[in-house]
Amino acid sequence: MKKTFYLFRYISLTAIIGSLLGSLLLFIVGALKTINAFRVVIFNYIPENKAHLHPADIATTYLIKSLDTFLIALVLFIFAHGVYTLFISNKIYDNGNGVLKWIRTPNIGHLKNVLAEVIVIILFVKFLEVVFVNINNLKWEILILLASIVLLALGLKFLSLNKEDSNNLNKS
Repeated sequence: MKKTFYLFRYISLTAIIGSLLGSLLLFIVGALKTINAFRVVIFNYIPENKAHLHPADIATTYLIKSLDTFLIALVLFIFAHGVYTLFISNKIYDNGNGVLKWIRTPNIGHLKNVLAEVIVIILFVKFLEVVFVNINNLKWEILILLASIVLLALGLKFLSLNKEDSNNLNKS
């Protein structure tokens, strides 16, 4: 029975491959958004729905959107690496200077914490984008998004999901 469960872990390759492909796609989309920012500045490309904004503001909006897209791509990459580490790889981390040392995933709790932190950052970037695009037409409803981000960040801080994990990493 143990061998069956051991072999069943390879089904997680579906999540790993899907996350890596999604990450690659989002890196390409983020690069295209960055290219659009250059198009606005260099070739004076102004989309119809953003004609009311200054070209520099349009370029900044594209760059904020690309930052958001790159962050989500990194989340997918970190998730793929974490699932691989937890379910496929049986290697124990060494204290060397590994390339992916910064995303070590000792357990599922650590992976959840890293993903939660990045999601809060993504929501903050989205809030910044909404405020920046609608700077002349802000409504009080935007405060709901801000309050949600603050509450998520506070919840993450009070849960201290990574507190125990960071102690374990420092000991090893």
